Amino acid sequence: MRLRTPFGRQQSRFTGIVVGAAAVLTLAACTGSAQDAADEDGSNDAPVAAAGSNDEEGEKVTIGFSAPAADHGWMGAITSNVRDLAEQYPDIDLQVAEGTNDVNLQISQVETFINDEVDAIVLLPFDGAAMTPVALKAMEAGIPVINVDREFDDPNAARVTVLGDNYGMGVSAGQYVCEQAGGDKDVVVAEIAGIDSLPLTQDRSQGFKDALGECGLDVDARQAAEFTVESGEEVAANLLQAESKIDYLWNHDDDQGLGVLAAIENAGRDEFTMIGGAGSANAMRAIQEDNSVLKATVIYPSTQGADGVKLARLLLQQKAMSDLVEVEVPRTVQLYAPVVTTDNVDQYIDTAFES
Repeated sequence: MRLRTPFGRQQSRFTGIVVGAAAVLTLAACTGSAQDAADEDGSNDAPVAAAGSNDEEGEKVTIGFSAPAADHGWMGAITSNVRDLAEQYPDIDLQVAEGTNDVNLQISQVETFINDEVDAIVLLPFDGAAMTPVALKAMEAGIPVINVDREFDDPNAARVTVLGDNYGMGVSAGQYVCEQAGGDKDVVVAEIAGIDSLPLTQDRSQGFKDALGECGLDVDARQAAEFTVESGEEVAANLLQAESKIDYLWNHDDDQGLGVLAAIENAGRDEFTMIGGAGSANAMRAIQEDNSVLKATVIYPSTQGADGVKLARLLLQQKAMSDLVEVEVPRTVQLYAPVVTTDNVDQYIDTAFES
């Protein structure tokens, strides 16, 4: 299948609506697992989608996928989930480029996809600004681009953008603290952020601050780490030494949270509640076991790449998110940032990533 329309016509043809968290529920409803359609004999080896559903096999489409190197549990899960998804859909010919943190190499990968005339490109940029020109080049060639997680500088560089909600992560964490504090204005709230220079870290911290402000609380102590286990342990050790009393601690990232938990254990501190971030399987298992300070985590979905591939497939096969009245795939989908606790961890752990 080939979409080869002039850029202006393509923009008109592909105009969609902006959908937030509600769209994610729709996406799950209309493109859900074919697992439910397994043979009556109980075999799950060859699930068959119901006739007329979005999962029903359609015309074969070729989709190129490129993402940064899997040097982080969350990033590794992005590509892993994409590969798993491709195995579920025989009508997807998935071309996966090797993960790279070299912007020039990733640009070259996209140019190869363009030269190979793939039907669509799903791209999680190492650097959204740097990848914008080549994404525009693909769109101008009539190849729809699905932008994942890190946005381009120009909205015209993508037909669909799939995003997590960094600000929403902070809001969810802050609201959880407010609920647990129960109106007590004397609690001490601490925060271990990620890399401070990154907009995503700034958004998470702003959301956390804003949510706490709604219940009259502040961030009393804050330090920034680097999204690594080592930095998490070092920063947490410094924070714990500086703060003799903490009631709630939000750590932005569950990978660096492994180091944070190690520092907490080494310091013999257990008087506070810790909230994680991103939603790793390690964190969720700790929440299930309920024998540490870690009582909750806020999800930043590692399914974004797979969601992008699903949306590319729908777009190319001229399908839509069928629970919507809108007859086209939306222009923007922003995934929700729920809080995971012992009450709902079973609902989320199967799609969690390993740190």
